[in-house]
Amino acid sequence: MSTQPVEIKILDRFVRVNCPPGQEQALKEAASEFDQRLQQLAERTKVTNTEQLIAIAALNVCHELNEAKQSLVDVQDQVKQRSALMVSKLDTAMATQGPRK
Repeated sequence: MSTQPVEIKILDRFVRVNCPPGQEQALKEAASEFDQRLQQLAERTKVTNTEQLIAIAALNVCHELNEAKQSLVDVQDQVKQRSALMVSKLDTAMATQGPRK
């Protein structure tokens, strides 16, 4: 799969990143969001060390990802439970109907 270099800006520094064709805009949007997070984090924490800021931001993103994954698992469990309940109710309703002629 071919890639092409795309220039993004993070903390007022330009970085060239290889990107699959057609994904340039998504990469730029992700970089912009990451840069905004870093800027906000720097303002909130008063941390000026770039490596430390990036590490904290990465941990925050991983924490959010883990929460989203858990939320998805919870929703999937609810769907399974509700589906099982619906099947059970349908089975009960069909059993009380008796045989069809």
